[in-house]
Amino acid sequence: MQISDKLQVILSKHVPKPAVAYCLSLWQQEPFSFQVTASRKTKLGDFRFRKNRSTQTITINADLNPYQFLLTYIHEVAHLHAFVKYSTHIAPHGKEWKQTFQQLMSPVLSTVYFPIDLLIPLRKHMLNPKASSARDLFLMKEMSKYDLNTSGAKALFLSDLKSGNKFELSGRVFEKIETKRTRVLCEEISSGKKYLIAQLAKVKLIDE
Repeated sequence: MQISDKLQVILSKHVPKPAVAYCLSLWQQEPFSFQVTASRKTKLGDFRFRKNRSTQTITINADLNPYQFLLTYIHEVAHLHAFVKYSTHIAPHGKEWKQTFQQLMSPVLSTVYFPIDLLIPLRKHMLNPKASSARDLFLMKEMSKYDLNTSGAKALFLSDLKSGNKFELSGRVFEKIETKRTRVLCEEISSGKKYLIAQLAKVKLIDE
C-alpha cells in the first residue's frame, strides 16, 4: 500500500468524509509523515520543523472528534506550508502562518464539512486565528458537543462554574476563586494551595 493510500485510510477514520480528499490534497502538495497519537493534555496536535529531515512530521491526538481533528490537521499543515513558502525564520504563529491557515481553511468553511452550529464560532475564530483553538472558549464549547466517547451528558467546563463552587478535576477537589483571562485561580481543598487552571478544563461539579 502506498503512503497516500495509508494516509487516506487514516483520514477516513478521523475527519468528516467530505473532507478526506481535501486533506489528502494538502499532503500531496507538501508531503509529510503523519501520526495519530494517544491523547495529550497539553496539545491537540504538533508540528516541529527538523532541519536534518527532508520529511517533516505532524501528529494529532486520536481522541479528537472529527471536526476538531479536521481543524487541527489544517492548523498543523499550515505550519509546514508557511515554512516552505516563507522560510523557517518566521514566528510559529505569526502573520505568515495566520494567512496560510486562513487560506487552507477557506475551502472547508461550509456546511459540507462543518455543522452550522460550528461554522458560526469557527468563522469568527478564523478572522484572527489563535495559536491554539483550545484558547477560543466559544469555539471549544461548541466543539465539545461532538466529542467522542462521551456518556451523552453535556460537558461541564470550569468557566461554567460560579466563584465558590467546588469541583473535581483529575481526582482532586478544588474551589473556584476568580477568573484571570484564560485561566481560573482555584484552591485545592486538601492542601490549601492555589493553582491557575484553564477555563476549558472539563470538571465535575460537587454538590453541597
